[in-house]
Amino acid sequence: MRYTITHTKRNIKGKLTLNGSKSIANRALIIKALCKESFPIHKLSNSKDTVTLEALLQQFEAQASTYDTGAAGTTFRFMTAYLALQEGTQILTGSARMKQRPIGVLADALNELGANIEYIEKEGYPPLKIHPPKQLGERKELSISAGTSSQYISALLMIAPTLPQGLELTLVGKIVSRPYIEMTLNLMQYFGVSHSWDGQTIRVAPQAYQAKEFIVEADWSAASYPYIIAAFADDLDLQLNGLFQESVQGDSALVEMMTQFGIQTTFTKEGIHLTKSGNPPTDYFDYDFLRCPDLAQSIAVVCGGLGIKAHFKGLETLRIKETDRIAALQTELAKVNVEVEAIGDEEMKISGKASFPNTPVFDTYEDHRMAMAFAPLALFDAIQIAEPMVVVKSYPNYYEHLEALGFLVKK
Repeated sequence: MRYTITHTKRNIKGKLTLNGSKSIANRALIIKALCKESFPIHKLSNSKDTVTLEALLQQFEAQASTYDTGAAGTTFRFMTAYLALQEGTQILTGSARMKQRPIGVLADALNELGANIEYIEKEGYPPLKIHPPKQLGERKELSISAGTSSQYISALLMIAPTLPQGLELTLVGKIVSRPYIEMTLNLMQYFGVSHSWDGQTIRVAPQAYQAKEFIVEADWSAASYPYIIAAFADDLDLQLNGLFQESVQGDSALVEMMTQFGIQTTFTKEGIHLTKSGNPPTDYFDYDFLRCPDLAQSIAVVCGGLGIKAHFKGLETLRIKETDRIAALQTELAKVNVEVEAIGDEEMKISGKASFPNTPVFDTYEDHRMAMAFAPLALFDAIQIAEPMVVVKSYPNYYEHLEALGFLVKK
């Protein structure tokens, strides 16, 4: 299945209301499940990841024994920690790609704390059989690599206050995706759970979550795709609703980052307003994405589309996402004559300006961010997106939003 996407002009004017952040929504759902009282969550994300997590938690309430997360990585990791607390034996599985994504760091850490998790197929990978815990929480000190996925760390932190002695979690080495850990702790604090973070050690004492009405902020990661469109536009007047100026999301770094591409962001009562600043884009873009790795694909496409040489650093987690995102960017940007040079697993350099000798067909690799990052190149020439509905993972109405901004999407 392919979508052909074109645009007749590069004048962008409109207003979009962005979907709620799945990162925030998924954390709020787990906290709600851990809370003794229910509470309302408003503007919950309609992303497939969040819909899946909500459904699985409802299945748990109905005493199911097998849980299938599909391709939802955050959901799998958070459910691993949540189910590790529970009585009864549960099977946690996922898609074929999910079975290739490591879970050993988290499962082994939970077992160290007294959980009883075994691997059904390949050691260190899904699916998992999660038995009733042995003596979960009798040990409270735990060390985990700081270079691992922040979702493992967040999963451990969210269950920490429910453990008999709480948790003293030491992060070993360079901390990757720190804003996502901070997001988790900020949300836990909103729901009444305090913590201390000294050096590399986070301490959470045993305490109860407090039920409290909650509004999910719009997704700054999703905002990166309208920002790509803004960077490619000749004329720009674009309102994005639902974003907060005081955000817990690391991807709010977009505001400052996009000034280098000539985009001015003004906060309004409803969200943000994007216009051209009048300043030309930079000739060279150098940035460390350690705090916002989910923006790397979007900014790579911006640089390729505008012909801006770039050096990206802090890409440690990109090879273990939905796909190997560094390799995927190399392959797909090459289709429009933009070169991506990988420097190990943590850096890459980008050179060349996108050109369209033929209509490129961009593959998506079961990765929602590949589809959404590459679609705006249609502002330059017709493009095709293979397996386009992968976007439902985080942004189900993405193509409707493209059409609202004047793109022609042929399905």
